[in-house]
Amino acid sequence: MKKVINNPNNVVDELLMGMVYAHPDHVRKLDGFEVLVRKNSPVEGKVALVSGGGSGHEPSHGGFVGKGMLDGAVAGAVFTSPTPDQVFEAVKAVTGPKGCLLIVKNYTGDIMNFEMAKEMAEAEDLKVDYVVVNDDVAVEDSTWTTGRRGIAGTVLVHKIAGAKAETGAELPEVKAVAEKVIKNVRSMGLALSPCIVPAAGKPNFTLGEDEMEVGMGIHGEPGTHRESLKSADEMVDHLVGKILADIDYTGSEVVVLVNGLASTPLMELYIVNKRVHEILAEKGIKVYKSMVGEYMTSLEMAGFSVTLLKLDDELKELFDAPADTPALKSL
Repeated sequence: MKKVINNPNNVVDELLMGMVYAHPDHVRKLDGFEVLVRKNSPVEGKVALVSGGGSGHEPSHGGFVGKGMLDGAVAGAVFTSPTPDQVFEAVKAVTGPKGCLLIVKNYTGDIMNFEMAKEMAEAEDLKVDYVVVNDDVAVEDSTWTTGRRGIAGTVLVHKIAGAKAETGAELPEVKAVAEKVIKNVRSMGLALSPCIVPAAGKPNFTLGEDEMEVGMGIHGEPGTHRESLKSADEMVDHLVGKILADIDYTGSEVVVLVNGLASTPLMELYIVNKRVHEILAEKGIKVYKSMVGEYMTSLEMAGFSVTLLKLDDELKELFDAPADTPALKSL
């Protein structure tokens, strides 16, 4: 299959260097490691935030390194967890006296390797804690997880915990805010076409011309079911219905995040957003702000996900706080 790459074994390193060349005022790459950190790391007087995972989800996570969000992002091979030593190097590079919070998506390899890195850092007398994001309502257990997967809602954890860290809050306070977001954020997506891992050179699953995979994971993991292609409104009705069945949003204000998986035109994402707003208005749920675009992709997969975050006054204030990263500026 056609791809704009050189050697498949070098895609992650070349992608990171391309990001550094594009955003030299925001990020730098650690020598010898596939890790991006804030240009001025470590930042004095704040808890550091480190996240990461397999590459192929750009702009996650390196695109969210900068003021108001992450201090470091660790890039594993495509759809593969970063190694403990990579995470450890990121933690060392960004962590000051206030410590470091690791934000981990709920995939078995990620949790194991980030936990090992935490232990390595603690052996060096660094203060480190972590949270696990599990916002996907589609399936309880999947190919690579025990419990729910972490998907696009992770970006909202980065944003709000990052804003809390910028206030000079202590590590337990930053962790508590991150956990509040995790408790109140839910997502679900679907796929219209597969993606192609560069090293494999072929689609990682197959779908018929008139099929879609509902509840698909961001690595191509199976969803809840396959069915014939539906209209945009029918797709959204199903996804939002599953989310609303999981949390009572009645009378709440929410952030809406409509996330493209990379090959879905912005035109179509806005059509999705229109229907999300209509459903929420019918339910008496107020939309505080909407985010529409590509935040956590899956190489060139076609499809989208919908995320809702239930807000309180604290989360609203932190969501509105300034951010300056390659992929997300102040909202």
